[in-house]
Amino acid sequence: MDRSCKVAVLVPCHNEAISIARVVKDFLEALPNATVYVYDNASNDGTGVEASKAGAVVRFEELVGKGNVVRRMFRDIDADFYVLVDGDDTYDASLSPEMIKIAIEGQYDLVNCVRREVHDDAYRPAHKFGNRVLTGIVKRIFGSRIQDILSGYKVMSKRFVKSFPILSKGFDIETEIAVHTLELYLPIAQIEGDYRARPAGSFSKLHTYKDGVRILRLITTLLVHERPLSFFSLISLVCIVLALLLAIPIVIHYLHYGLVPRIPSAILATGLTLSAMLSFMTGLIFNAMARGRKEAQLLSYLQFPFWSQEN
Repeated sequence: MDRSCKVAVLVPCHNEAISIARVVKDFLEALPNATVYVYDNASNDGTGVEASKAGAVVRFEELVGKGNVVRRMFRDIDADFYVLVDGDDTYDASLSPEMIKIAIEGQYDLVNCVRREVHDDAYRPAHKFGNRVLTGIVKRIFGSRIQDILSGYKVMSKRFVKSFPILSKGFDIETEIAVHTLELYLPIAQIEGDYRARPAGSFSKLHTYKDGVRILRLITTLLVHERPLSFFSLISLVCIVLALLLAIPIVIHYLHYGLVPRIPSAILATGLTLSAMLSFMTGLIFNAMARGRKEAQLLSYLQFPFWSQEN
């Protein structure tokens, strides 16, 4: 890797005193010219102290949540490439030079590490199931170019980081990164890497059900924001189908007898038809807004040239 290429290793942490020193040392060894930044997120176990002893630049973020920490990191730190990794010592630091090389040679804005489990207890069963379900949902809605959306190990370009308006507060940040990349059709690469168990005495901060619900809620929100015409067209279709189910028997009865039975059902069918029309029109309006927002994001993205040795 060219020495003129400025690399920042970003490690968001909350109570990772057991593992953080090993993470910092491993990345400093793998990337000797990089700066490792550890952002201590309201830890009470001395995480910041251990990280500083190991050679990291330590900063603090009081707003609790991984999304809040990553937002602050992206805002504060200037580099050509950013390595985002968890502080739990579950990822292979020696893979990072290859990830950066792939990003440079292919001009990829995101190189995502697809986790390859090397210990039986690396994943909790509920986490493994949840990852498959959520990855499958994102693939179905937004595209299948990212294989492991919840991986916490990524390399990103400067133009990606500095043009990404993070809104997430917690562990749904990985999902937001994936959807943002897919929706703007940014260059993506994948690489497999070992995913090992946490060190003894270290515990995951991810709450399987609570954070799973939060991620599902984010996916729904992103669907409304990024694909409003599809979302509101689906609602419109449901309303039309219900209206037809109510209206067809009424129309048949009217054609036979010249009378309109079940007046409340006829009113409800009319209301559902109007709701379908309004929903479709709402989708059209929001779709135009989403297109404008996407164009603005692309213009912001294009303000930063991709790093090259000639820069």
